[in-house]
Amino acid sequence: MNFEMTPGWLPFHPNPSPPRFRLPAGSVDAHCHVFGPGNIFPYAATRKYTPCDASRQQLFALRDRLGFERNVIVQATCHGTDNSALMDALRHSEGRARGVASVSRSVSDRELLAMHEAGVRATRFNFVRRLVDFTPKDELMEIAARIAPLGWHVVVYFEAIDLPELWDFFTGLPTVVVVDHMGRPDVGKPADGPEFDLFMRLMREHPNVWSKVSCPERLSVSGPPALAGEQRAYRDVVPFAQRLVSEFPDRVLWGTDWPHPNLKDHMPDDGLLVDFIPHIAPTADAQQQLLVENPMQLYWQA
Repeated sequence: MNFEMTPGWLPFHPNPSPPRFRLPAGSVDAHCHVFGPGNIFPYAATRKYTPCDASRQQLFALRDRLGFERNVIVQATCHGTDNSALMDALRHSEGRARGVASVSRSVSDRELLAMHEAGVRATRFNFVRRLVDFTPKDELMEIAARIAPLGWHVVVYFEAIDLPELWDFFTGLPTVVVVDHMGRPDVGKPADGPEFDLFMRLMREHPNVWSKVSCPERLSVSGPPALAGEQRAYRDVVPFAQRLVSEFPDRVLWGTDWPHPNLKDHMPDDGLLVDFIPHIAPTADAQQQLLVENPMQLYWQA
C-alpha cells in the first residue's frame, strides 16, 4: 500500500552531527517513534497526518550514532491503536527498547500480556485536539485500571492551557503518570509565572507524576542554531526544563522525539539536541539520573 506524505511534511535530518556532549554509559533515549514503513505497517485510516517512513533500522542506527544504549519507543498517533510497528521494533531490539502503546477499551487481556512480554510498559493518552479525536475520560480510566496490575504507567500528552480541566483526571489515575514535554508550556511566558507554576504544583503535590524535559525544538520561540546561534539554541526553553530537573531530579526523563512529527518551521539536528542536555542538567549527577537511572527504573525494572 502506498501512502502520500502530508503536504509540507518535514522529513527527519538525514545526517545528524556527532554530539560534543558525551552521554553517560547506559543512557536511554526515552521518547522516540517508529513510522511504518507504510507498505509493511499501514497507517491508520483515522490518522490526522501521514508522515515519512521512519523504520526501526533507522532509529537503531541513530541510537548508536548519538551514543545511546537504549530507546523508549512511543506509539505514534498515525498508527492509531495498531501497535504492530512498535511491537516489531521491540522484538528486534535485543532487549534494548521498551514501548509505550496505544490501546482501546476493546483490547483483550491476552493482547496486553503479549505487549508486556514484547517490552511495552505504558499506554499513552493524547489530549492534543489537533492530533486525535476526544476519548471519553471514563473509557481512559477503565484502560488505566486494566494496565495498572501489569505495573504499566500512563503517559499523557496535553497543552498547558488545558491542565486545569484535566487536573482531576490526572490526579485520579491509579498509576505513575508521565507527562510528555513538560505539558507543552508557552515559553513566551515566564518560567516562574502562574501557568508553569501550576504544572510544578502538580508534580510537587503528586509524587507519582513524572515529566519528560524534552522537545525544545517543539516549544521554542527563539529558535534553532541557524536562527539563534549555536550556544543559545532553544534558550527560551532552558529555564522551564532546569526548574524541573532541579526540583524533581528523580522524576524527569529526556528523549529526542525522533523523527520529530508535525514540526512546521525546521527539522532539528539530533546531535545538537543531545548537546542541549547539559544546559538543562548541568551536573554529572543530574545527567546520570536524567538519562540512566530514572528511565531504567521506570522501564527496565518494572
